[in-house]
Amino acid sequence: MNKRLLAAAFAVALPSLAAAQEVTLPPIVITASRTAQTVDEALAAVTVITREDIERRQPQSVLEALRGTPSLSFTNSGGPGKLSSVFLRGTESDHTLVLIDGIKVGDPTGSIAWQDLPIDQIERIEIVRGPRSSLYGSEAIGGVIQIFTRKGGGKPRAYGSAGYGSDSTHKSQIGVAGGNKRSWFNLSASHLESSGFNACRDAAGCWTVEPDDDGYRNTSIQGRVGYRLSETGEVELNILRAESHNEYDSPGANENDFVEQIVGARLSFSPLSNWRASFIAGNARSEREYFQNGNRHNGQDLESSRNTLSWQNDFTLGDDHLFTAGLDYQRDKVEGDQPFTVSDRDSKAGFVQYQGAFGSHKLQLAGRYDDNEQFGEHTTGNIAWGYDWNRNLGFFASYGTAFKAPNFQELHIPWGGNPDLRPEKSRSFEAGLRGRVNELHWSLNAFQTDVDGLITYLAGVANNIEEARIRGLEANLATRVLGWTANANVTFLDPEDRSSEYRGNQLVRRARHSARLDLDRDIGRLKIGSSLFAEGRRYDDRPNTRELGGYAIIDLRASYAITKDWSVRGTIGNVFDKDYETASYYNQPGRTWFLSLHYAPSAN
Repeated sequence: MNKRLLAAAFAVALPSLAAAQEVTLPPIVITASRTAQTVDEALAAVTVITREDIERRQPQSVLEALRGTPSLSFTNSGGPGKLSSVFLRGTESDHTLVLIDGIKVGDPTGSIAWQDLPIDQIERIEIVRGPRSSLYGSEAIGGVIQIFTRKGGGKPRAYGSAGYGSDSTHKSQIGVAGGNKRSWFNLSASHLESSGFNACRDAAGCWTVEPDDDGYRNTSIQGRVGYRLSETGEVELNILRAESHNEYDSPGANENDFVEQIVGARLSFSPLSNWRASFIAGNARSEREYFQNGNRHNGQDLESSRNTLSWQNDFTLGDDHLFTAGLDYQRDKVEGDQPFTVSDRDSKAGFVQYQGAFGSHKLQLAGRYDDNEQFGEHTTGNIAWGYDWNRNLGFFASYGTAFKAPNFQELHIPWGGNPDLRPEKSRSFEAGLRGRVNELHWSLNAFQTDVDGLITYLAGVANNIEEARIRGLEANLATRVLGWTANANVTFLDPEDRSSEYRGNQLVRRARHSARLDLDRDIGRLKIGSSLFAEGRRYDDRPNTRELGGYAIIDLRASYAITKDWSVRGTIGNVFDKDYETASYYNQPGRTWFLSLHYAPSAN
């Protein structure tokens, strides 16, 4: 607990010192409690994907990096750049709150442009499973995913990479990073282009037959600059912007241009020795323009923005007690070719949290009051208790409530909206056990989430259904055997629709079983590894008549250090060329390959 409080005094709500702490401590996470703590101290199920993991696994997208995380699955409509959705712990795709460098992102129409986020610009991803509305407000029913962009630090240096692969895919990146004892910076740009493959295999899925390759390109820039004003104060600015062009199959618009931009600023300081204050302001903006065979297609263009402001205060009440209080403000706005029934709204909130340790016992209490301009007042809370038998074996149990306000598209009548929708509400229970024996680390988490008023589409119109109940069990294992590093997890999920019409059916696009196994080994300058992903069957409709079969795929990877700064890397994806779908009628990549050259000098 003392280590967590020490980290919290300096890191607060963003990982300004997390990279340095990782050298000597277990990974530090911010997202689970909005304060810095080690993974072992968090009273929640947390997965951390570091830059080292990204370099080793060589994913080509954020979705590939997330793939195989316990209780996380995603759907994709036909390859790179195509519409994609993430389902965390069996909840809806818009039940996961997404933050980038502390800024709440996401289209106010309910979507996250997962397919357009550039993996090369990302330093770290924290995935917190379970409700967090008591700290973050609407949308955090299934959990929170926070993405941190590359930070820099160390001696000034340039870095870059270039690669080529199947489907005429080519990718390049260039950046500069550095800093000194009081400053840090990272500026980078990347470009990805692919001819892709035919996105939709059947007119039944996309209402047309276009047997052509559906390409994709993405150009992005990222910047993060910070300065330590004093021993206790620092300021930081960040920007992430991605511009993409995507081709797909549709009888109307079959191309779109997309812009996603996140801009943020953070100031933190300590007015008193036991008081840490931070201010975060941000803007997340997205723009979509649609085309048909290169010509403008009117009627679908959309522009949205989300402005946020947060004030957080952390008070250290002794070595093992931390009290947090803060205020959040959010303003959402959307404009399009078609008028929205409701096009803007704001939300104001206040939250408090207590974290304490009493010998072997740990306690976390959190509560939040939200006042949504359109849907009124909502109160959510969370209580978690943990017990450590010793440093190698611990237990935690938690209960939390959450809510999610309907998004603009669900309310918008011309697009199947329903102005009579009410907010979704949830209750979640969880128990977790984790431990270690020498180099063997393991954890086991069981949970149940009940969602009242789940929003789903009936006959093309959004409606609240009575209830959904999701039960699950997650098992994780990490160890070293005969020089190999092994990481494995398996999830058993029971995502049940409990509406009167479809009671007992499986919720749409959720698999009951999923698993991932990673094996990696270093042999001198050579690093080799493989990943196995497997998911059970799922259904693509509420009556459970359109089944998507289960599948298992294997990826292989290798990298070789030519010199201290230069390396060559290669991957083979879906080695056995398995045919599978995550959304009906939409193709997924067959066997793929990618080869790249990297220049990455040390920061020391």
